[in-house]
Amino acid sequence: MSVQNEFDQMNTDDDDQLFFVTSYSDFDSLAHGPRGTEAQNSLYVYQFHPSDGSLVLLNVQGEASIIKNPAFSRHHPRLNVVYTCTEDCHENGKIIAYKLKSDGKLEQFGEPIDAGGTSTCYLTIDKAHCNLLAVNYWNSTLVVIPIDPDTGELSKEGVKNVYDPNQGMQMVASAKLDGGVNHSCNDETTISARQADPHSHALVLDPFVGRVAYVPDLGKDLVREFYYDAFEGKIAIELNVMPSGLCTGKPDGPRYFEFHPQYNIAYVVNELSSTVAVFEVDRELLNQIYTASKNGEDMNRFKGRSTLRLVQSIKTIPRAFPTTMNTCGRMCVHKSGRFVVVSNRGHQSITVFRVKNKGSKRGELQTVGCFHTRGETPRHFQFDNSGQYLLVANQDSNSIAVFNFNFSNGQLKYSGNEYRVPSPNFVCCCPMHAADEHELPPLKSQLHLDKMLISPSSTISTSSSAVSSIEVTDGGRGRSTSLGSDISEDSTVPVWGQSSSGGNVKAELAQAKREIESLRKLLAEKA
Repeated sequence: MSVQNEFDQMNTDDDDQLFFVTSYSDFDSLAHGPRGTEAQNSLYVYQFHPSDGSLVLLNVQGEASIIKNPAFSRHHPRLNVVYTCTEDCHENGKIIAYKLKSDGKLEQFGEPIDAGGTSTCYLTIDKAHCNLLAVNYWNSTLVVIPIDPDTGELSKEGVKNVYDPNQGMQMVASAKLDGGVNHSCNDETTISARQADPHSHALVLDPFVGRVAYVPDLGKDLVREFYYDAFEGKIAIELNVMPSGLCTGKPDGPRYFEFHPQYNIAYVVNELSSTVAVFEVDRELLNQIYTASKNGEDMNRFKGRSTLRLVQSIKTIPRAFPTTMNTCGRMCVHKSGRFVVVSNRGHQSITVFRVKNKGSKRGELQTVGCFHTRGETPRHFQFDNSGQYLLVANQDSNSIAVFNFNFSNGQLKYSGNEYRVPSPNFVCCCPMHAADEHELPPLKSQLHLDKMLISPSSTISTSSSAVSSIEVTDGGRGRSTSLGSDISEDSTVPVWGQSSSGGNVKAELAQAKREIESLRKLLAEKA
């Protein structure tokens, strides 16, 4: 791919982005044991400057008496709305929606919604922007909450659908405050307690047809595959369970799940074994599921059939480093598709993997290197919208560190920018949307349009502002780029096919300026 095409892929408004950062405010309510400082205020909003990777603090709010332990956030794909959820082992989590202003002001709209479970840890918005799907780590429940597709407001009716992998049974293990183990540890006793119960940790809808939800279950070393009924907004059927690793007899503890933006490949980061598992994705089976859904067929016939096939497992830490001293945090695929990035809590590092792009091993990983995060316990990290900077939340050293990311070789270099934040646990990139910037999501009656189903042998041509057409060979690991899906946890994968309404000369000039500046930097690096 040419350098120009790569910059065309960025599809961002780099000069107008905010970062929404959350912090832990009540350690006793958590399953794990942070060692930093409890936050008096747990919501921070920063302005990001892409010229040098610096941040300016715009707003601090969220008193501990009002919002406790916000720990995961999701920025709406079209609207200037951010959702956050609270983490508590003893009380049901809350999901709160805020309108985010360009000056950093946060306006809560609607009342907090009960998350239908404890230790809420993950939020996903479906393709039609009609439902928010939430994951509760402690009791493992998965819930669906309707949202207004026009305003982003959470339904006052709250949860409309719940899936409980425990089938209503009581938890075996106790919470930390009740004499249970500290989930920050990774010794044999802790792992035994952590895996006594199911613990759902994420939920990612497939970016192809939006009908299969993938849920890593840390407690049972499984990736669960569910049929998601997009019309009813319902996690309808558990189709299959797949081991999240090599089945060595040692625990894996799957934490997060990510799709590659161009290949028929998905990645799972295993928190307890410090590994990344690479899976081939069966597009043909996904298409069959979609067609059956569209035709109103009985979906139970897909039970026991997996859309995943394990092809590789690779360590995230040096092989000589004790696995018992590390747990993995976040994982994401860089928007270029060239790299997969993982954080290591204990080794205190970010590991970068290069994605192989040729031959039968396309999509598999090779290690670039491990880079110290200049702090302790990198629970979360996030790229800026351009993919050139990486912001790392070092939970137990109360800091956020900013790194330059080299597109060519995947190397990280400390930028010199570091900020004091008490127990930061999540960094959410929030590019500000103009009122007419994006098309409306599909209407409910349009959810089954054929353009949402891309066959494995197809070729996609995107708009001139996006990547040139991508060739996909039948049966291979290549795939066409997702159309308008919220791929996974605050993914850096761009969304194609959402060009502006034209005539916005100022915006086009600003985009051209950013591309020229990025090209200049890249050429300077190669000189």
